[in-house]
Amino acid sequence: MHSYDVFTQYERNHWKLTDIDFSAVDKDKVKPEYVTIAKSAVMGESNVIAAVHGFLNEFVDDYDFSTFAVVWGNQEVQHHYMFKAWLDAIGEKVDDAAVVAMRAPYDPGITPSATLATNIISELTVNHIYRRVAGAVDEPVLHTLLLNASRDEAGHAREFIHYCKERLLRHPEETASVLETLYVYTSDKRIKHPVGIFKSELTELEDHETIDTAFELFLESIADADELLELQGKIRKVFGGIVNMDLSSNGKVRRALAEVIAA
Repeated sequence: MHSYDVFTQYERNHWKLTDIDFSAVDKDKVKPEYVTIAKSAVMGESNVIAAVHGFLNEFVDDYDFSTFAVVWGNQEVQHHYMFKAWLDAIGEKVDDAAVVAMRAPYDPGITPSATLATNIISELTVNHIYRRVAGAVDEPVLHTLLLNASRDEAGHAREFIHYCKERLLRHPEETASVLETLYVYTSDKRIKHPVGIFKSELTELEDHETIDTAFELFLESIADADELLELQGKIRKVFGGIVNMDLSSNGKVRRALAEVIAA
């Protein structure tokens, strides 16, 4: 099983939260925007429980992917707690009620392939943003955490891509749903993430940082002028490789979707 290879690789190579010296946090280098980013990341990463629950419900007939989902979930919980630990080190707290509100599982996607596609976009997006934010952060412990998380998310994206390709080989009729998912997440001038789309209206999140807060801060303060286009182009290129089609623009995504539906 592919999940066995992933598990053994993570066991050999993955960093540990206990290796991080949070007493080394340089409080003199902590800026207000760092606190905002960390609190937003805690909320985004806390969604892992809902996601794993949703995966296990939706992929009840796929042991291999379900096992990967559990391994993936462990790393995402680690991300949640690493940002929490950094905030604890500087005396900042996240409202537990807001975290608890994220618990409800996701409903199944349009198709299982669409669910996998959504998570590919999620991982590629957060990988890019964590890496770029790390380059703008002066506080050394947070810088390290962001780089660690960015590398993890790149690995997660790789595995979701693997499982999406395998799923489409068995269920090519789900290709249209993958293209629809791509278009929904890359068709306008916003950074879209499943947590923001499906969880942002929770009343418990009112007056609290969310993952969208971090994305807005990123676009306003860190991102280059064409960075969103760069990120969306990267995502379309990955999806082009998954379905073996030219998806390098929104127009080409629409044409590909029309061709798949008509076939």
